[in-house]
Amino acid sequence: MTPRTPETPSGRTPEATARGYDATTPRPKASGTAPKKAAARREAAPAHVAAGATGSSLDPRERERLLGGEHHDPHSLLGAHREGGAVRFRALRPYARGVAVLADGMRVELEPEGDGLFSALVPLAEIPAYRLAVTYEDGEHVVDDPYRFLPALGELDLHLIGEGRHEELWRALGARVMEHGGVRGTRFTVWAPNARGVRLAADFTYWDGTAFPMRSLGATGVWELFVPGVGAGTAYKYEIATRGGGRVTKADPMARAAEVPPSTASIVTESRYEWTDEEWMAHRGDVPVHRAPFSVYEVHLPSWRPGLDYRELAEQLPAYVKELGFTHVELMPVAEHPFGGSWGYQVTSYYAPTSRLGSPDDFRYLVDALHRAGIGVIMDWVPAHFPKDEWALARFDGEPLYEHPDPRMAEHPDWGTLTFDFGRTEVRNFLVANAVYWCEEFHIDGLRVDAVASMLYLDYSREPGQWTPNAHGGRENLDAVAFLQEMNATVYRRCPGAVTIAEESTAWDGVTRATHHVGPTGFGGLGFGLKWNMGWMHDSLQYVQHEPVHRRYHHDEMTFSMVYAYSENYVLPISHDEVVHGKRSLVNKMPGDWWQQRATQRAYLAFMWAHPGKQLLFMGQEFAQGAEWSHDHGPDWWLLDETYSAAGDHRGVRDLVRDLNAVYAATPALWQLDTDPAGFEWIDGGAAEDNTFSFLRFGADGEPLLCVSNFSPVVRHDYRLGTPDEVWTRVLNTDDARYGGSGVAVDVPLKPEATPWHGRKHSVRLTLPPLATVWLRPAE
Repeated sequence: MTPRTPETPSGRTPEATARGYDATTPRPKASGTAPKKAAARREAAPAHVAAGATGSSLDPRERERLLGGEHHDPHSLLGAHREGGAVRFRALRPYARGVAVLADGMRVELEPEGDGLFSALVPLAEIPAYRLAVTYEDGEHVVDDPYRFLPALGELDLHLIGEGRHEELWRALGARVMEHGGVRGTRFTVWAPNARGVRLAADFTYWDGTAFPMRSLGATGVWELFVPGVGAGTAYKYEIATRGGGRVTKADPMARAAEVPPSTASIVTESRYEWTDEEWMAHRGDVPVHRAPFSVYEVHLPSWRPGLDYRELAEQLPAYVKELGFTHVELMPVAEHPFGGSWGYQVTSYYAPTSRLGSPDDFRYLVDALHRAGIGVIMDWVPAHFPKDEWALARFDGEPLYEHPDPRMAEHPDWGTLTFDFGRTEVRNFLVANAVYWCEEFHIDGLRVDAVASMLYLDYSREPGQWTPNAHGGRENLDAVAFLQEMNATVYRRCPGAVTIAEESTAWDGVTRATHHVGPTGFGGLGFGLKWNMGWMHDSLQYVQHEPVHRRYHHDEMTFSMVYAYSENYVLPISHDEVVHGKRSLVNKMPGDWWQQRATQRAYLAFMWAHPGKQLLFMGQEFAQGAEWSHDHGPDWWLLDETYSAAGDHRGVRDLVRDLNAVYAATPALWQLDTDPAGFEWIDGGAAEDNTFSFLRFGADGEPLLCVSNFSPVVRHDYRLGTPDEVWTRVLNTDDARYGGSGVAVDVPLKPEATPWHGRKHSVRLTLPPLATVWLRPAE
């Protein structure tokens, strides 16, 4: 079939509906004009064979259920079946003028039974292979009958779905192009256990599902239909008859592609992409992530360079990220979402990359290009909640299914969304398989899991009486804990080299502890590889927003993070959340004039890069964008234009970020022992009156790096620090003129003096530039 832009229900004309075209009929133009006759689809009419009296064999109740879309087994009524010593053929083709059976050189005209039903009893000993010749207003079309095929879903798949243990659920549910019974077509499968009936509505049926009722595959709640002739590009939804007597039309929860919003139909897709990142995938896990360099550039794809699609982004994003030296990108949610203003955090199609930027294979191309550039890909993943759109997951089969059945627990109090029922095995399977899906099908290197705290606590943003304690009387959501443990264990087992990262803002014990290690609270670890350090982010940003004269009273806001630095495996995030909604951009959080703001940002970034833990920086902050981020127009790239009078100011900050990443990658002391207390040592963490911080970082070989930050606007001459007995040379100075600094130099080499200081036998004296961070290392 030739893909086209699908018709939407609102664009369907009564005349088009009346024609009732089926899957192999040429699709009409958007105007609704009738298609021309397709001679290639016709067969010469074979000899006619007389049929016996039809004598409708349908029980009235069965007929009513079938025509009403409420029959659990339409294949038992439609298709071909032995009836006495003959074969009964029955077809449901609304709006057809006639239907005939073509088999073994014979042609049997079926008699109309009304309401689009056609039937005939043919004196045959066996059921033959056959096709249907369906006549509409525009002529005759020869098609394969969907109701002559056995189920295209295996017993093992059904067993695993029933147990909630199908780790490749996307291969069993959804729309899959395949060959079945020697015929090419698409198998549609959907989980709707509360439905009285399910029908397929698609662009080729003009969104009328009457002719394509699906069959129930037993107690699993799965409904299935194989439709011959349907291929990639077909738009579809499911018409579901609910137990309450209503009807809902839903997009496929397992769709692997979707229409471009605001259209909402699911799209049949078939990947033909050939990956070229074999070397990357083979070696991405050679070094555990917590002992490897990990510097992340966070990106909102639709607004990074507005107007670029996945393939155009693949030409620009990898080169930019590589030039700046980041090891990874983190993509804000890519899964399909109807409202762009949610930035992807209100997902409706968990298995479909957003079609705003291209096809699923186009997204694969972008990931592949990043891997070829040596850049890992982290993706935001949102299993905590989903929106209430009536065409999506909410009350999917007329009743709570994906959401929690308790209305108090289903409603997310903060975001006007619904929370998943983590206690239901099929729902947990849907999410666990989804995590695996992105890692396996799209070669994603890691998942940053959004809003973990909202999952872990039953009373999250809820008042007394709005939640029910767990079986032990506590506030922990035991079902969510079990889900997160299962998700992490499954991803790490199936996807070597992948990492999971928790956005978790509380002091929950063991977020990055192995799931089989039980902590003091009695819970096993959640099993994440890394955790965002929200405490460090909040405290350090609070500190730098104070005027320098007041910072001495808030000194511990910069040092307290080291009290708990090794309780988890941390990432230090300056994310999109910190530069929107009136929080101001990073540079505009800093006090003082424009020079002081930029100087403080440079000093802060170098402090951040040297602090134990990995780091993440949101786009635009790498060049000190002054405006808050807007998802409509993205970063202010014009600030880097050489014709702009202050471009050097912004390019200087960008150049610093590039150099921070370059030195970071080449210096094991900055990442090798991030999760080991042996990798850090204060020189002076208490110099509050000076607004300075000084510490050492160590690699596994003991090689140190000295970091000194001066968050006061004055130059400090002859500043004495106790250090190891080394001659020190400068690695980086954020006050360097090429970064936009004042150019105050740190004279090197710094030779140790036998003057005890800070509890050490030796010390050095150096000049500290204003609002600057300096890195030094032993001279060779």
